[in-house]
Amino acid sequence: MAHSTLKQQFEIAPRGPYSLAASIDFLSGFAPAAHQAHETANHLHLAFVADGSEQSVGVCLREEDCTVIGEMYGEASKDVVRKQVARILSLDIDGSDFSTVGEHDPVVGKLQARYPGLRPVCFYSTYEAGAWILISHRIRITQAARLKARMARELGDIVDIHGEQEYAFPAPTRLLQLESFPGLFGRKIEYLHRLAEATIAGQLDAARLRSLPQEEALEALQQLPGIGIFSAEHILLRGAGEPDYLTLNEPRLPRAVTLAYHLKSEPSSQELRAISESWRPYRTWVTFLLRHMLEDETHEIASNYSGVPEN
Repeated sequence: MAHSTLKQQFEIAPRGPYSLAASIDFLSGFAPAAHQAHETANHLHLAFVADGSEQSVGVCLREEDCTVIGEMYGEASKDVVRKQVARILSLDIDGSDFSTVGEHDPVVGKLQARYPGLRPVCFYSTYEAGAWILISHRIRITQAARLKARMARELGDIVDIHGEQEYAFPAPTRLLQLESFPGLFGRKIEYLHRLAEATIAGQLDAARLRSLPQEEALEALQQLPGIGIFSAEHILLRGAGEPDYLTLNEPRLPRAVTLAYHLKSEPSSQELRAISESWRPYRTWVTFLLRHMLEDETHEIASNYSGVPEN
């Protein structure tokens, strides 16, 4: 279904260093988004369902004079969409002190210099982060990306962004109507239905999840079928945008730390906790840069990685 082209504009002023170009560069190689996000050297198109609604919107983002300018196409609340975009780009977090972390830890400083202005780029919503986890289970990331993009094309809304057609992932109520879809095997549709129901009930609200103690938020997410601790952390960090959390369930993080810190062997969980103390209050951000660096150096996700670990 084609969506209205009503246009509204909003602005986001980053607190601390930020580069939209760096976000665009990251998204160009990020499999879950690469088949959906339209990007050029200076602007980015996004299409998604607005938080707390069934309304699909399109957004064109550009950066002018250190301010992110958004043009919104659709009938959802502009304030809701602005807050959602800020969370997607981690612009809802004050990053003014992030450079201080790099001053205290030279390894982090080198990462910041290598990726200037890059902050974690999140999924469009906790709902989409959860859907990605369920869709990608037991298949290769490239397969999952194509499957998710096909679901958007066949089940979601079409949004026109100044002449460019983008496809939003289907809204929760649309997902609840799904009885079958090529590529979704086993209990994936059943699990997606439960995810959609939880979203409609407000259980995946990003602000709510971030307001809870982290362990409580993770426990709540694990009540969803098909969601274990790794997946719950993924939703909290890359969906809700929690900025300060150390995951010990990410198998690539020890390898990234070993490479960046020139260690002789992979650090234990206790050693990771000790190293990451200097990353506070941006442990998620540093982890993001470390994982990005590891992929740039090894290309292991693009070439070898098959889905998410089993829960």
